[in-house]
Amino acid sequence: MLALAAPVVLAELGWVSMGIVDTLMVGRLGADAIGAVGLGSIVFVAVGVFAMGLLLGLDPLVAQAYGARQLAECHRWLVDGLWLSAIVTLPLVGVTLGISALLTGVRLPPTVLPLTRSYLEIVAWSLPPLLLYVAFRRYLQALGHVRPVMIALILANLVNAIVNWILIFGRFGAPALGVAGAAYATLLSRWFMAAFLFGAVVQREASMFPRLSATPLAFSAARFRRLFALGLPAAGQAVLEVGVFAAATAFAGRISAQALAAHQIALNLAAFTFMVPYGLASAAAVRVGHAVGRGDRAGVRSAGWTAIAMGVGFMAGAAVVFLVAPRALIGAFTDDRAVIDTGVGLLFVAAVFQLFDGLQGVTTGVLRGVADTRTAMFWNLAGHWCLGLPLGYTLCFVGGLGVVGLWWGLSTGLMVCGVALLVAWVRTVTVTVNPVTEQVRASER
Repeated sequence: MLALAAPVVLAELGWVSMGIVDTLMVGRLGADAIGAVGLGSIVFVAVGVFAMGLLLGLDPLVAQAYGARQLAECHRWLVDGLWLSAIVTLPLVGVTLGISALLTGVRLPPTVLPLTRSYLEIVAWSLPPLLLYVAFRRYLQALGHVRPVMIALILANLVNAIVNWILIFGRFGAPALGVAGAAYATLLSRWFMAAFLFGAVVQREASMFPRLSATPLAFSAARFRRLFALGLPAAGQAVLEVGVFAAATAFAGRISAQALAAHQIALNLAAFTFMVPYGLASAAAVRVGHAVGRGDRAGVRSAGWTAIAMGVGFMAGAAVVFLVAPRALIGAFTDDRAVIDTGVGLLFVAAVFQLFDGLQGVTTGVLRGVADTRTAMFWNLAGHWCLGLPLGYTLCFVGGLGVVGLWWGLSTGLMVCGVALLVAWVRTVTVTVNPVTEQVRASER
């Protein structure tokens, strides 16, 4: 599990590091810039995560085919994933631009709104390369070939940081674009990631047989429906989870620019720690999928529990760090006293929900490995949207607790979701007569 998960975890940390670097670098421009980049990023992610989630169906399909030694089938699923990427890209760019236009009705601070729209309208066009990158990534990960994914994110972070420095502050004769410069840096780094992984796929397949180049490129409606049927619940789960934080970010923006900045900084830190169980979830989906392909019931159980134990163990350590050094962590982003004081309170709440956040993240992956993408979607809807967000809104605006109350509501939703998904996994490996064959039949249906 460590051999497969470590590069994936580093890749996920590299992914969220881009947002943290953006926040750090625009932090020199003030709380308005921090809030604008944070809100623009999470709105984009709410849309992008839906598109990326549709491609999560590649995890069990490619991994199970690879476990059954059917390389030609792996190639076919990659082609199907590229078709899916091409079909959804432009409509979702349109959705992102539409959300940008609707932000005027969210009652954001007047100094934050134009910066947010400027950022979002540029970043929206990074969706096409992002989906290409995701399709190549899911394919390589399902084959257990994860090192290129890690290298791509490390190099893309360097590209992002350098271009940020040049375009935000106007170095080497470039115009000082501020928040818009951060958006252009993100756009360029995502094209770099897509190109790098395309090269990695070509290089790997040069010595493989059957050849990837011999794979039919024609669109298959039946295969598309199967990939979409698996990916849609995964996309729903992902967008429900990210969407609730996007909604919370919009609510935080209604309080003050300082509350929004503190929310964004604390959210970046919580997202950074979550990337470890999220990476473990991807590795677990692959290992569980390989075991399903082999017909190895014990392997399914072993891979799942190993990933869950590792994820929960790491998040326990992260909770301790949030409790011990909250002021130093928030102070690394800003010297605004009001932002720091609010952020410290938010990190206390984050410490409370770390275990449950890790639990729900990893169990989502292990269930995806047995082709169960619906359970996580249902419990994210119930935990986050039916309980967590309404409770947070009430504590924030009715109870007068401000953004901290908003986070307590979100924390409650995460707790419910984590426990429910753990119960679902226990039922899968103990109650079902044969989780391998039953889940394969379910995915085929």
